[in-house]
Formats: sequence, structure tokens, C-alpha cells
Amino acid sequence: MLDVAVVGGGPAGAVTALCLARAGARVALVDRRAFPRDKACGDLVGPRGVRLLDDLRVSVPGPRGVGDMIVVAPNGRRARLPALPGRDYPDHALAISRRTFDAALVEAATGAGAELVQDRVTGLTGDVWSPTGVRLAGGGELRADVIVGADGAVSRIADAAGLVDAVRVLWGFALRGYVDAVVDLPHIVLWEPERWRVFPGYGWLFPSADGGANVGLGLAVGAHRADATRAAALFGDFLRHLAGLSLLPGTAGPTRLGGWLKMGAVGTVPARGNVLLVGDAAGLINPLQGEGIAQAMASGRTAAEAIVSAGPAGAAEHYRRALHAMTAHHRINAPVQAGMVEHPRAVSIVSRVLTAPLIRTGVAGAWSLYWNDLVAGAAPSRHRRLASGVTRAVSAATRRADGGSQP
Repeated sequence: MLDVAVVGGGPAGAVTALCLARAGARVALVDRRAFPRDKACGDLVGPRGVRLLDDLRVSVPGPRGVGDMIVVAPNGRRARLPALPGRDYPDHALAISRRTFDAALVEAATGAGAELVQDRVTGLTGDVWSPTGVRLAGGGELRADVIVGADGAVSRIADAAGLVDAVRVLWGFALRGYVDAVVDLPHIVLWEPERWRVFPGYGWLFPSADGGANVGLGLAVGAHRADATRAAALFGDFLRHLAGLSLLPGTAGPTRLGGWLKMGAVGTVPARGNVLLVGDAAGLINPLQGEGIAQAMASGRTAAEAIVSAGPAGAAEHYRRALHAMTAHHRINAPVQAGMVEHPRAVSIVSRVLTAPLIRTGVAGAWSLYWNDLVAGAAPSRHRRLASGVTRAVSAATRRADGGSQP
């Protein structure tokens, strides 16, 4: 009998298992894949994630430090968003492949005493409101007092526990590949397949740890998952757009890997009974720019703390309260993301305005803080003041649009 069964060995699950094992819990980390394994991702760990790795005393091999970010508007104008150091996070992110990063976190978890089980989880056992464990495809079950779903955006645990409201989920889909190109700074590329109608998402070109580049195209689709085929259909056109911007030396298509995103902390109940969801399973992707690794790790640590401090009976409520405080940015910007998808012409106009020479100089610092969810913990500055004002304005606007029901 286990204290906790953690389903999914990505950053959220591995950190959950690591923290529980260090606290003396009997924990199994279950994943159907053997590590190291690949994962569709931009391969950037943001500043909050860098700080969390330090807090956990976990080192990962061969990361590449990256600082400022370039945003490219549909008309080719570029704004450089500065990487500003915060009071509780550094002034840089890390570029590292998920193959290397996830394996390092799993190794840390097993080194602390977590048991790694390679098998596929097919569902929960016992009553859906109080499951007794997880059922394994290889036969049998793992019995546990608490089940943590860390099995990604299309979480089987979340579905089995009845924690997903399908009509409210904000889905995204992303494709990425690796190319032989020299990229000094991460680039976010806003692109118009049709003039004045921005692609409902964004493309990226990020430096990779091995000296090449990670190129991808992310598409926001709301609740309509069938629309995700557009990302694959337009990927070649996007590569040609990058070549036209002189960001890629050619348009040769890389081998692509895709994955689902669940964004904005909406449409999913993060915990109920003795089931807790972390990372992508809980919908913790930043709805504005798609970051998820830092939030995944933070939610894993928070879930572990809730289980240890409140026990199986009280962990869900403890975790929900803590996660609510952590996801304010996500909740107020989920309607913004939905609005951007619905109004591509307006986004095209705004992106051109924000990257205009005089305006970008004034707003770049605040843009960086707000877009990357770094306002809380930012060092005092005019950038933080402006970003805090935007936060209050967007919060008030989304609350009014939702009839005052936003928390």
C-alpha cells in the first residue's frame, strides 16, 4: 500500500514525487515511457522554474542560459523584451531539451526514494469519489491513499475522476522540430497567413542547448479540438515566413512532434477527494505565451506540501486554496486569450502598435513582466508599476465580462 501514486513522469509528476519522497512518503511514479524520452515543447524553463530548481537543489546537465526575448510583429517589426531580475527569480531562463530535463528530474525523484513504475495507467480503482488506486495496463493495480494526476493535458486521471468540464477548457495544440540554425535570443513570432488576420496563436524560434534551434507553431483552439489540424497544415508556410524574415537559413522541414496544451486554469477542477491534478493535467499553461514547465514544477511542489501537511482527507482543499493563489494571472487572462482567437484583426493591429519604435521603448519592460507572469515578485520599477496597472485593468474588465463571477 502506497501513500501516493503519481501518474506521469514529466516535470509536475517528478517534482511531486521528489518532494513526497524527501518527506518520507511511500510514493510510486508511474509512466508508460522509459526515460529519457522526447516531448513536444519549446524547451525553455522560465525564471520562476530556474529559481525552483535552486530551491529543490536539483541540477540539470548542460543547460543554456537565455535572457531577453524578441517579439516579431506580422509586419516584421521587432520589440526586445528585457529579462528583468525579480526579487525572487533570476534574470534568465534555461534552454534544455525535455529529453534531458525530464530524465534529470525523474532521477532526482528516484534518488530520493520514489519507486519508478513503467506501465500505462488505464483508470482508477474503487469509487470515483474516493478511488483506492490506479489500474495498470500490465495487470493489477497500485493501491494508494492519494492519487496525483500528472499525466498531461489529456489526463486519463482527470477524466476518470470527473474533473473536466469539456465545454470550458481552453485547448491549444503545438508542433515543434529542431533545426540547424544559430539563434541568440528566443523569438516569439506573430504571423499572418492572411493579411490583417493573425494566426490564432504564435510561432517560436528558440535557442537550444546544443547550439541549434527549436522551432514551433502553437495554435489556440478553445474547446474545438478538431481545429488543431491547422497547425500541421500551415507549418511549412510558417517556416517560409521565418526564412523571409532571415531568421532561418532555409525552409527544410524538420521532423515534427506535436502535443496538446490545456491553458488558463479553467475548465478543470484541480482536486477533489483524494485525487489531485498537477501541471498540464490541471490546465496550468500560461494562456498568453504558452509557458508550462515552471507552473508544472510549482504545482507539484504545492501538491506534495498539501498531502504532507493536510493528509489524504484534507489535501484537496489545502491544494485548491494554494493553487488558486498561484493562478490569478491565468484566470484573468483566459478570457483575453479567448478574445484574441475570436478577433484576429484586432490582434494584428495591436501587435503593430506595440512594436512601433516609440511605443515599444516605453512598454517593453512591462510587457515582459506581464506576458511572462512575472509581475508578482518583480523588483520595484516603472515597469512593474505599469504591469501592475495593466493587471488591475484586465482583472476588472474580465470580471465585468464574466458578470462579476471571477474570483
